[in-house]
Amino acid sequence: MPILDWPEAERPREKLLQAGANTLSDAELLAIFLRTGMRGLTAVDLARNLLQRFGSLRALLTASQSEFCQQPGLGEAKYAQLQAVLELARRHLGETLQRDSQFGSAADVSQYLQAQLRDRDHEVFAMLLLDSRHRLIEYLELFRGTINGAAVYSREVVKLALAKNAAAVIFAHNHPSGVAEPSQADRDLTNRLQKGLELVDIRVLDHLVVGDGESVSFANRGWL
Repeated sequence: MPILDWPEAERPREKLLQAGANTLSDAELLAIFLRTGMRGLTAVDLARNLLQRFGSLRALLTASQSEFCQQPGLGEAKYAQLQAVLELARRHLGETLQRDSQFGSAADVSQYLQAQLRDRDHEVFAMLLLDSRHRLIEYLELFRGTINGAAVYSREVVKLALAKNAAAVIFAHNHPSGVAEPSQADRDLTNRLQKGLELVDIRVLDHLVVGDGESVSFANRGWL
């Protein structure tokens, strides 16, 4: 039965408008994004099939372009729309860290960095540049690939922090393996960067290692 023939209270779009997005299932939310189904399948049926095929909503949202576009009912246009939606969500989170307001909590920073780095399939070393009131100046991704002591240059980090007139910084990088536990190399790199920044009176407030759904804070471990 086409969705238009369903009772109004059961149609995903009308249900969202009447009761709020949080009342919808993953399949219903995905159906609104898909807009249309296929021959013999409503948009909700198609959404359920996709979730079953990928195993989870997150697996679908982070699928590669080729894997996504190979699925029945999807294609490059839908992939482009999805990437735009995901980027809007990341930017929405970023607005909670705008320069006109201080960080609400360490959890806000962790949530933001999780959104930026969690689903990368390669390592990314990033830096949050902060002013003297610990408000965000800018988020920068500095290095990509395998992060090690040789790949991250203290001189470049110090140069960027000075150029942005930062008073403090927070470092972050992800572990594509999903395990957030810092390595000894991570600790050695952080100590080296901290010493370089101390020479120009810029504080390192934290270094977060982002894994799959978790992050480890150097500050919480007492390493800074």
